[in-house]
Amino acid sequence: MGSRVRELAGATPATRDRYVDLLRVASLAAVVLGHWLMAAVTPDGVGNLLAVVPALQPLTWLLQVMPVFFFVGGFSHALSYRSLLRKCPGGSDDSVYSAFLRARLQRLLRPTTVFVLVWGAAALLVQLLGGGGGLTGVTLRMVTQPLWFIGIYLAMVAFTPPLLRLHERYGWGAFAALAGAAAAVDVLRFAAGVPYVEFLNFAFVWLAVHQLGFLRADGRVRRPALLAGAGLAAACALVAFGPYPLSMVGMPGEKVSNMAPPTLALLAHGLWLVGAVELLRAPAARLLERPRVWRTVVAANGVAMTAFLWHLTAMFGVYGALLALDVPLPAPASAAWWAQVPVRIACAAALTAALVAAFRTFERPAAPKAPGHPAASGGGPLAALGATLCLLGVLGLSMVGFNGLLDGRTALLIAIPVSAPAAVAMTLGGWLLVERAGRGRGAR
Repeated sequence: MGSRVRELAGATPATRDRYVDLLRVASLAAVVLGHWLMAAVTPDGVGNLLAVVPALQPLTWLLQVMPVFFFVGGFSHALSYRSLLRKCPGGSDDSVYSAFLRARLQRLLRPTTVFVLVWGAAALLVQLLGGGGGLTGVTLRMVTQPLWFIGIYLAMVAFTPPLLRLHERYGWGAFAALAGAAAAVDVLRFAAGVPYVEFLNFAFVWLAVHQLGFLRADGRVRRPALLAGAGLAAACALVAFGPYPLSMVGMPGEKVSNMAPPTLALLAHGLWLVGAVELLRAPAARLLERPRVWRTVVAANGVAMTAFLWHLTAMFGVYGALLALDVPLPAPASAAWWAQVPVRIACAAALTAALVAAFRTFERPAAPKAPGHPAASGGGPLAALGATLCLLGVLGLSMVGFNGLLDGRTALLIAIPVSAPAAVAMTLGGWLLVERAGRGRGAR
């Protein structure tokens, strides 16, 4: 792996924006670290440190960095789709779209599918043997929760071509339209009490952040200080005077969450984060010119999705080992609890590294197939259907988990009850459709 990393790092073209690669890795690493820190596990269950110590909730304004990842996604998707259009000027829209979906989703869905299959098999075995209580049951329920991020990212990839066309025509106006739609949804939700309308902001808020990545790709984020200041001021005003909570992550027992579904306050938070990271671009770019630093970023990018998928598995594995060894788990936020934090994080990091070593091969993309071949025409609708099924499958699985697999347990995906077997079937079926569409209907 080391020689491959050196080869990739050495072959990096001078035109590549290395800072974007750093942001991708750093944002996922911040999410992983945040999950490890916030988990307040006791023999009685799993709580949230931010609920135990509400004074720590302002830290979420720094650690809730998912908007940065989706911003980076918009930048990368714009470059990737335009590159395909240039390479295949004679290809149909369908063929380019299906090839784009397959290329962008390979490194996302391959490790995700393996994760779903491994955990599905393990959950089935545990429950057939009569297990599933205590920490094991909590693990089976919670280990799939980060998959919501995969579902949202799938939607961003699927909507890239039409939204990129809107961006090329209207620029900041396209972003303003999505932000205005997010604001209108919150007005209908909080002022008019319209049921279910809030779920539209899963699209409007995150796609607006994604649109900022398009603007960055065209060099149109020219005043990051103004963007950061306006976003921070808006977020503060909305939290201070509106119905929005202080925490930028979901809190147990709260009537309103800024995350699920996302709110206008979270969009304002995303604006200030994007402006802030853009202000750091110049010094970070100088740092990334150092060969050793750049090799570290390249290596981390090659396994980032695998590490993200398995980091909760590692965390619960550490807590399970502590309980099995009769190591006392102190009360969350106590002095003894804080003293254990470095050890627990180090153990979770080591176990995550072992899981990455076992599963990293599935994150390597297959050799791309050039679109535009007649056999691939007409694959766009098939690819869109596959992406939709994957989206519903991973979102459903993030909500229902694997506990109660044999009991027919369901969770509501907006207003539709979804079971774990149905979610797994949709995920696998959708991935097969995306693969088939990307390879062309005539391929065997």
